[in-house]
Amino acid sequence: MSGYDSYEVDSVGRSGAIQDRYLTWQLLRDLARESNDHCLCIGDFNEILYSNEMKGGTRAQWQMNNFRDAIDECGLRDMSYEGYMFTYDNGQEDAANRQSRLDRALATESWLNLHPYSKLVHLDREWSDHAPVSIYLEKQNGAGRNCVTLFRFEQIWVGEKGCEDVIRSAWESGVDDVVTALSRCASELRAWNDNSIGKIMKGIHPSKKTKTENPKLRGAVCGANPGA
Repeated sequence: MSGYDSYEVDSVGRSGAIQDRYLTWQLLRDLARESNDHCLCIGDFNEILYSNEMKGGTRAQWQMNNFRDAIDECGLRDMSYEGYMFTYDNGQEDAANRQSRLDRALATESWLNLHPYSKLVHLDREWSDHAPVSIYLEKQNGAGRNCVTLFRFEQIWVGEKGCEDVIRSAWESGVDDVVTALSRCASELRAWNDNSIGKIMKGIHPSKKTKTENPKLRGAVCGANPGA
C-alpha cells in the first residue's frame, strides 16, 4: 500500500472440532515460518485466550493454554481492539446465550512497531453469527487511512454450488507458496460470495446488531489477562 512498508497479511481459518484444533495452531506456525518479520494474522481462531473472553459456558484450560503456546512460539502479540468485546454470538436467548471473542488479530513486534497507530475495530454483526473486524492503519502525521478487513470462511458456504469449484481453481492456479495460495483463495471466495450467497442472505435475514452492553470495551495485548 502506498506510504507503507510491505508486510504479510495472513487470513487464518478455523478448525471446528476440538480434537482438530491443533491443525490451526500448526498452520499458524507454518505461516510464521514462511512470512517475513512484519507479519499480521487475522481470522476466526475458534478459541479464546482467557476465560473472561467468554460469556456463558466454559472452556477447558488446556485449550486456552495450547492457543497461548502457539502464539508465543510464533512471536505474535494479540492486538488491542475497540468495540464490543465478544465477536461471536450463538443467537440464543437468556441462559442458552453464548458469546465469546473468537475473532482477533495477531501481529509480530516488528509489524506493531511499523504501525504504532494501527487499530483493530470490532464492527456490528449483520446476518452472520460473527462480527466483522477491521484493522485501520494510520500514518504518524495523521494524513490518510488504510483499512484491512478480515476474510472469514463462512460455514454456510459448505455444500453450496460453486464453492468447491472456486477453492479448487484457486489452489490449482500454479501458486507455489501457501501464503499466496491462501490470499488468492480468499479473494476469489469473497467475490463469489458477494455475487451469490451474500445477496441472498441479506434478503432473507434482517440486520442483527451486536449487543452493545458496553460498546467501548478494549482488549489488552497478549500476555496480560485483561480481566485480571
